[in-house]
Amino acid sequence: MTGMSDSNKRTRRRFLKATGGIATVVALAGCSGSSGESNNTNNQENPNSNGGNGNGNNSGENGNNGDSGGGQQTQQNIEADTSKKLQLTSGSVTTFDPVAATDAVSGYIIHQMFDALMSYPNGEADPVKGLAKEFELSDDKTTYTFKLKDAKFHNGKAVTAQDFIYSWERLAASKNSNRAYFVLDSLGVKHETMTQNGEEMYKPGSLALKASDKKTLEITLSEPFHAALEVLAYNTFAVIPEGILGDIEGYDGEMSYEKFTSTAPVGSGPFKLKEYQSGTQVEITRFDDYFGGKASIAGVHWQIMDKSTASYQYAIAKNVDSFDIPTSQYDQSKIDIKRGPDNLGRKFGTYGPLKNGETVQYISVPMIITYYLGFNMEKVPKPIRQAFAYTVNQKQVIENTFKGGGSPAYHLTPPSIYPGGAKAYEKHAKQAYPYGYNQIQLDKARKVMKDAGYGPDKRYTVTWTQFQDAAWLSLAKLLRDQLSSAYIDMKIQQAPFSTLLEREHSGKVEVYTLDWIADWPAPDNFLQLLNPPQTDTSKPASLTGTNWSSKTGDAAKQAKQAYQRVLDNQAPTKKAKQTRNQAYIEIEEANWEDVSILPLYNSLGERFTYDWADIPSFGGMGRERQKLDDVKIAKQRG
Repeated sequence: MTGMSDSNKRTRRRFLKATGGIATVVALAGCSGSSGESNNTNNQENPNSNGGNGNGNNSGENGNNGDSGGGQQTQQNIEADTSKKLQLTSGSVTTFDPVAATDAVSGYIIHQMFDALMSYPNGEADPVKGLAKEFELSDDKTTYTFKLKDAKFHNGKAVTAQDFIYSWERLAASKNSNRAYFVLDSLGVKHETMTQNGEEMYKPGSLALKASDKKTLEITLSEPFHAALEVLAYNTFAVIPEGILGDIEGYDGEMSYEKFTSTAPVGSGPFKLKEYQSGTQVEITRFDDYFGGKASIAGVHWQIMDKSTASYQYAIAKNVDSFDIPTSQYDQSKIDIKRGPDNLGRKFGTYGPLKNGETVQYISVPMIITYYLGFNMEKVPKPIRQAFAYTVNQKQVIENTFKGGGSPAYHLTPPSIYPGGAKAYEKHAKQAYPYGYNQIQLDKARKVMKDAGYGPDKRYTVTWTQFQDAAWLSLAKLLRDQLSSAYIDMKIQQAPFSTLLEREHSGKVEVYTLDWIADWPAPDNFLQLLNPPQTDTSKPASLTGTNWSSKTGDAAKQAKQAYQRVLDNQAPTKKAKQTRNQAYIEIEEANWEDVSILPLYNSLGERFTYDWADIPSFGGMGRERQKLDDVKIAKQRG
C-alpha cells in the first residue's frame, strides 16, 4: 500500500453524505506501484527490495502452522542455528509507527515488531487469532468481545485491553495517523462526530470501545460488517503501550514521537528494533518474552537498497538468504516445479542455475491483487474503451510482457476471492467475457470504432500515463502499435508513482495503469473501485479516476444499484453473503459493458531462497503479511 491523502481522515457519516457508500477505503489504500525496473515477484512491491506491509503470525498459540496442505516449508532438513540472523534487502523505511506507515517497506518491518488481535498466518487469507485468545459476537452482529492472551510489550509491561483502546484512539485521532478511515469507515467502529471549520470530523474519545477488565476488550460497530476479523488483522490495528506517546488528548507521552518512530518503537511482536540507519540498514533482534515463544532466529537484518538490479547483484554475491529476481534477469525456463499446486495454488520447486552457479528454492503463490488499465470516462469515449478491450489479450500480456509472472485477469476481483472461487471465475470469463477470451480481436476493435464514426480519415488520439517501469512501457508500445490499426493514436507518458496518483484522482489523465492490493480478502474491497459515486474526481472521496456515471456509461446505474445491495447486506450471515455474491457478479458485468477498468493480470508472488535458509510458505495476502519468527538458518551458509 502506498500513499494516503488527507481525505482518509473523513468519518463514515461524512463519507455517506459525500458518496452514499459505507465501509470504504478512501483515497489510495490498495494502490501500489513500482519505480524503475519491474520485479517479477510479489506485487512489484516485494519485502526484500520494495517490500509490503501486512499481518501474519505463525507462532505458538495461534493454532495454525501455515501449511494449508502445501507443506509449511520448502526445505525440511536444516540443522538450524538459533544464533543466526536472516539476511535480506529492503527499500527505504519511512516510519515504525503502525498508524502512520503507508509504504510497503515500513509495514513489512513493523509487522515483525507489533501484533494485532487477529493475523493472517503466513499471509494466508483466512485470519486466525493473534493477541486475541477468544471472542464472541453479539446477536445483532455489531459487538465483538475479545479475551486477550497473556502477552508483554518489549518494555516488559503486560498487554491490556486499555492499551488497545489507546492505540485505536491514536489511529482515529492522532495527527500522525494516516489510517483513520480503517477504524472509522472500513471497520466502522461506532463513534461521534463534531463540526470543525465547517467540516464534520471525528470527535476525540468517542470510539465505542470498552475495557471491562484488563484482558477483555469490547468493540461496537455502527453496523454489521462481514470482514471485521479480516480488517482487524491489519498492521494498523497493532497495539502499543498506553500513554507511550502524547499525540492524542489526555496523554503527555513517555517518549518523543521521533524517538518512537525511528529508534525505539515499542510493540509486542516477536522482534524488537536493534538498529536503524536511514538509507543504510535495519536490524531487529529476537524478543525472548514473546507470547508465541522465542523466534527460531536471532533476528533479521535488512540492507537498504532501493534499486532492484543492485539488490539482485547483492543476492548473487550470497549476501542474503532470500531475494527477488528483476524481470530483466528472470528466466521462466529455469523453474523446476517439484510439487503443487496445493489448495492455495502454491507451487514448490527450484530455480537455477543463477549466475553464481547456485540453484535455489522456489515458491510461487497466486496473489490477491489485480493490475489494470483505468479510463477517465469523461475524457475517453466508450468506443475507444471498447477498442482497447478488444485489442488486449490478457494471456499474451502475461506471457510476453511479464514473463509468466501471473495469470490473465478478466474480473477486477482476483480468482481466489471471486464468488465460488477460481473455477467459477474462469467459467464466467470463458462464457461471458465480451472482448475475446485470451485473444486479440482487432477486427471488432475497428468495427466499434467505425460504428462510432472513426476511420482512416478520422482518427482518435489518446494519452496513456503509467508509472516509470520498463515492462509496462513495453506493453504500452505493443498496444500503441496494435491500436493504430483501429484508428487510435496513443501517446505514452511516464510519471513518478505519486504524480500519477495525484493526476488520476484529480481527473487529469485519460488512460492510466494501476493495481489494487487486498486490504482485506473480500470482493467489495476491490469492487468499491467500480461503485460509480466513488469514481467522481470532483469529490474528495473518489477512489479512482474513472468518473463513471450515467453520462459516461450505459451500465453505471446497474453497477451503482448492485453495489448498494452489497452495502445493504454487510452482515456476516449466509443470506447476506449470497446477496453480495450475486451483486458482485453484476458489478463485474456492468464494468465489462462500459469498460471503466480493464483488468489485465493477477500477479504471481515468487520467492527465491538459498538452500541454507528455511522460510515457511506464504499465501495470497503476501509474504509481507508473514512474520519471520519461524525461519530457520543452517549452521553453515553457502
